[in-house]
Amino acid sequence: MTETKKTIDELIDSIGSLTVTELAELVKALKEKFNITAQAYAPVAAASAPSGASTTTAQEETKTDFVVTLVSVGDKKIQVLKELRALTNLGLKEAKDIIDKTPAVIKEDASKEEAEKIKAKLEEVGAKVEIK
Repeated sequence: MTETKKTIDELIDSIGSLTVTELAELVKALKEKFNITAQAYAPVAAASAPSGASTTTAQEETKTDFVVTLVSVGDKKIQVLKELRALTNLGLKEAKDIIDKTPAVIKEDASKEEAEKIKAKLEEVGAKVEIK
């Protein structure tokens, strides 16, 4: 085993032992360190997919990862902010930035159940959410 492979395996083991909160902090730190924005790594496969109803239906049936997007906040901005923070474990500034820059991606690679849960919770407090 090469030294690089060994180092990578050790890093993967370290990451695997982190809690969800620690993982969220790690992701945030990496985004800041490498100046990554949601638009920088948003999926673009839909743009290159062939058009047509049959292909769209087939993609939706096999799709397992969804992108949840906050389209609008509505009248209850503070309640939406609180709910967004509770659902995503974001800090106040990060959650406020998402709300101020709508439409904005809330969660990428979410399962269908998780995406539906996020959408339902945010729509309860007046926000408009899309799942793609």
